[in-house]
Amino acid sequence: MPRTLIRKNPSNFKTLPLHVEASPEGLSYQSIGKPLNFAQTLQRRKPIQLSDHQHFVAELANLGVSVRLTLQWQNRDYWVLVRQRRQDRGDVVLKLISGYVPAQELNLPLHTAIQEVAEECLLETPEGWLGGRFNETWLPAPYAEALHYRDAMPFVVTPLSGAARPVRCANLQLLERPRAYVHLPTASLQLVYDLRLQVPREARSLSLFHVDERLEGDQLVARLNRSRPDLYLMPLEDGRPLAELYTLKKDRLIPASTRGLYLAESFARQDGWVVREERIRWKDWLRQEGLSPTRKESGLSRLTGKARQLLQMARGSLHK
Repeated sequence: MPRTLIRKNPSNFKTLPLHVEASPEGLSYQSIGKPLNFAQTLQRRKPIQLSDHQHFVAELANLGVSVRLTLQWQNRDYWVLVRQRRQDRGDVVLKLISGYVPAQELNLPLHTAIQEVAEECLLETPEGWLGGRFNETWLPAPYAEALHYRDAMPFVVTPLSGAARPVRCANLQLLERPRAYVHLPTASLQLVYDLRLQVPREARSLSLFHVDERLEGDQLVARLNRSRPDLYLMPLEDGRPLAELYTLKKDRLIPASTRGLYLAESFARQDGWVVREERIRWKDWLRQEGLSPTRKESGLSRLTGKARQLLQMARGSLHK
């Protein structure tokens, strides 16, 4: 049974439309007009066209932020993806942790990104839920009234190297150098931050859950559903993703099906500063990235491999 963690009034959220200027050397944005609530923002997120994807001036509906979060757990790296039913687009995708940037944080979108990590990515141990730090700053505990957060043993979030081309808010350059793209179907500017989350070594029996807000009537409601963790791990090898997905329950990686799976547009190909697609099929993304689906070893092949190892060991001992 899903557990309600928090309810919010969506009318309290305000953001601002953007004036964006882009060239091959960089991109800058600044706010224009009056603050808009959530419903007004959605009304402005209509498809647009840009004739030049490297050099343009445009007015956009909003600023969004995403986090390509690399989880470091048991000496292995994983990308963190979350499942979302996108009510405004009528689809279900796996996406990066993401959210809308409120008006008061347009010049500090990294703060929004860090808060989204705290709200969407929950780490549970038998002793309680883990709090987190960004470098030396504590992350908020957004569900403290409903969940027991541990005071000790926080996870730590740190920035990774950023994109090559600079992004500015007015004249202020964003130091962490997020990747930026204009999403044509929603007329929005999206910033993608590369962050690392390191799980403390002492954490045992770890489980991961995604919590997302859904608009229900006149309220935004966040619920935790243990039967659907909705947070997925994609393993990395030498920094490159593998064509595998898992959920994590009590330190056990559980393979997840990729049948009929779609990824959000941040995984689609970017042309200059522009992404055209609403989403991309898992199989098409694998092809785009030059990845091959990992073949699962059968029990027989694993047994054969072990037998071969034993035979080689026996041969080695005979030749000594």
